Amino acid sequence: MSLSDARDRLVERLRERLDVDEAVLAAIGSVPRHEFVPDATVERAYADRPLPIGSNQTISAPHMVALMADLLDVSTGDRVLEIGTGCGYHAAVIAELVGESGHVYSVEYVDALAVAARERLDRLGYAAVDVRVSDGRDGWPEYAPYDAASLTCAAAEGIPNAIIEQTRLGGRIVGPVGRRGDQELIRVTVQSDDLDRERHGGVRFVPMVG
Repeated sequence: MSLSDARDRLVERLRERLDVDEAVLAAIGSVPRHEFVPDATVERAYADRPLPIGSNQTISAPHMVALMADLLDVSTGDRVLEIGTGCGYHAAVIAELVGESGHVYSVEYVDALAVAARERLDRLGYAAVDVRVSDGRDGWPEYAPYDAASLTCAAAEGIPNAIIEQTRLGGRIVGPVGRRGDQELIRVTVQSDDLDRERHGGVRFVPMVG
């Protein structure tokens, strides 16, 4: 089976399994996941499972990327903050959703991963993604406020205040919180007086480092 056919089959499996917007499935179908995994795991690129990418980090399973992208609820032209670039796959999916008029600002703590992701995204034509090496807990204040923010690593003590402050009123923040073995995926909507918090089940993500 060709990689293209495997990607199409993945999208069909996700369509059967998840109740997510068709735009999210189209984004998953547009991003060549095999370009974001090490050569040794290319044959498993379209299996619905996480895969190692080096530096003790992983690329999330496609169903989790689809679920998080759906919860993020971004639109064409949105500016999105991402914490935890990793290999750049999640950022590419979000970039497909926000289009050429939108932008993704992604923060990665591990320098080697950031360099490789930046080169990969540039090579694949994702000009609407910028990658910065920094502590994700600080966000990326220069381009705030963001319409949405996504965490691809678990924040042990909850969503960092800087990320909340850099997200506009009405904006969504999606990500895992909690310590290893006791994490849950949450979505919060930023409000003037509080955060509207939703729980979306237990998850397992690598911890936020820094």
